[in-house]
Amino acid sequence: MAHEAVIGLECHIQLRSRTKMFCECRAAFGAKPNSNVCPVCLGLPGALPRANRVAVEAALRLGLALGCTVRQESVFARKNYFYPDMPKNYQITQYERPLCEGGALPVEVHGTERTFEISRIHLEEDTGKSFHPERRGERPVSRVDFNRAGVPLLELVTRPTFREPGECGAFLTTLRRLVRWLGVSEGDMEKGHLRCDANVSLRPAGTAGLGVKTELKNLNSIKGVEKGLRAEIARQRGILESGGSVEQATLLFDAEQDRLVIMRSKEDVQDYRYFPEPDLPPLRVDEEWLRRAREGLPELPWVRVARFQAEHGLRAEDARVLCEQRDVADYFDEVARAAAAPRRAAGWIMTEVLRRVRELGAKVEDARDRLPAGRLAFLIAEVEAKRVTAATAKSVLEESMRTGADPREILAARGAAATGSPEELAPLVRQVLEEHPAEVARYLGGRSGTLGFLVGQVVKRSGGRALPQVVRRLLLAELEARGGPGA
Repeated sequence: MAHEAVIGLECHIQLRSRTKMFCECRAAFGAKPNSNVCPVCLGLPGALPRANRVAVEAALRLGLALGCTVRQESVFARKNYFYPDMPKNYQITQYERPLCEGGALPVEVHGTERTFEISRIHLEEDTGKSFHPERRGERPVSRVDFNRAGVPLLELVTRPTFREPGECGAFLTTLRRLVRWLGVSEGDMEKGHLRCDANVSLRPAGTAGLGVKTELKNLNSIKGVEKGLRAEIARQRGILESGGSVEQATLLFDAEQDRLVIMRSKEDVQDYRYFPEPDLPPLRVDEEWLRRAREGLPELPWVRVARFQAEHGLRAEDARVLCEQRDVADYFDEVARAAAAPRRAAGWIMTEVLRRVRELGAKVEDARDRLPAGRLAFLIAEVEAKRVTAATAKSVLEESMRTGADPREILAARGAAATGSPEELAPLVRQVLEEHPAEVARYLGGRSGTLGFLVGQVVKRSGGRALPQVVRRLLLAELEARGGPGA
């Protein structure tokens, strides 16, 4: 019997907040172990929590961006369970009355836009972090760092609508872009800013029921999510096809060893003994707070992709690349307003600007500071008007991004205006032909591809100032005079 997978995701998004969810401790990554702790996040007797307003506003932004229904009165609860790295032995979260419900995320999967439904988004606090096993002297030890305990999280729970691991990878990639776009999280999976648990079950293909589900915990990379799901789907399929029964369980996926490890039988809801958090009042979001949150939303990435295509005639793939980061999309918007050739501007940003950003180890905002939109628009206009060659413009762009100098000043200092008159270039053309008799002979023999080499040599001889189209025309005329095939 053929089986199909049914997958739901629980995504834990660490919020971009200066302090923790319920106390004033710093939430920064990388601090000295156990240095960002206090009686509240350690759960000491008599310590009282207080909700972080910045975290609530981040939840509102994400919920509104996804079209969720925002509950104007939500409630925090205690989720009781024991982890060595959870100092209180309970987690403050939201259960029966979460802040956001419903909504959906549009995702491109294999070239087709799909929409995946959200069940809920709720606020909670993170646990600490265990390091084990390690060796200290002759004995293995485990260490616990409580710095992360109490850091604000959003848990986004999807509906069980995924059917294969690739859909889950595409969803997480799109979600990561969105949380970065909204400024609510760094979205760095390697640092634990975005983590994922996956619930998976198999059912007979074409049926509507659900099989016995298992949960893969703490998947910390998109590739790890896909690999772990493929491994678990294969494991469950093997059990079912051999006549066995899948048991409800919680598993870990070891990405380095490419293997699954069963941690424990999976808990049911009643095992967590939820009850309302007695030290926190209901969280109330009034209409004015909601209105400000809606007005503060930026243009969403999928909306901007569509606008770039309609407004500037960009290809869908180019629009998506530009909208991968909000800083890049904003920069293109500025350049497109200042330049008469927005499609050219897109090409320059995607190739030259982003390449230089990577080479310099800089950020996009650094590039915008050193090469403001007006300066890049000027360079593009100079190339379009054939006053500067593309090669010269690329060199000027690199120097401008490296030093912050104005491209106009760099061009003036170099005397780098394009050389395009036949009188100036004809001697260089003849000189190159004389120096490369073998290439000339091959061209005259019918190998027209040699022409590109000769054009490059003339441009190089001119110091990059010669316009390739003028050089090509002069070369063709000279070669035709020597009996060549012409073009």
